[in-house]
Amino acid sequence: MKLAKTLTVSLLIISFLMGTVWAADTPAQSQTTCPVMGGKINKDIYADYEGKRVYFCCEACVGPFKQDPAKYVKKLEDQGVVLERVPAGEDKHDQEQTPSSDKAAD
Repeated sequence: MKLAKTLTVSLLIISFLMGTVWAADTPAQSQTTCPVMGGKINKDIYADYEGKRVYFCCEACVGPFKQDPAKYVKKLEDQGVVLERVPAGEDKHDQEQTPSSDKAAD
């Protein structure tokens, strides 16, 4: 019984350590695909959310993102994507913006 307990604990420790090693092997990557439709991103089309900039493949993807931004940010981060931070001076209290909507307000 003592041997089985020792083996179980040892396997748990090894599993934990191997999981840590495998996670470290997954390199952080920058965003290359749209979180809504999966197309190649266009860096002229983006929205800012909680200090992070999310890029899209087309204007049509901005609307679905704005309906549930946390869902799409989580989706990207779960894929190992490290989102760009909003450049200093451009963070407008974490409002979601696109360049085209900024121009329309002028």
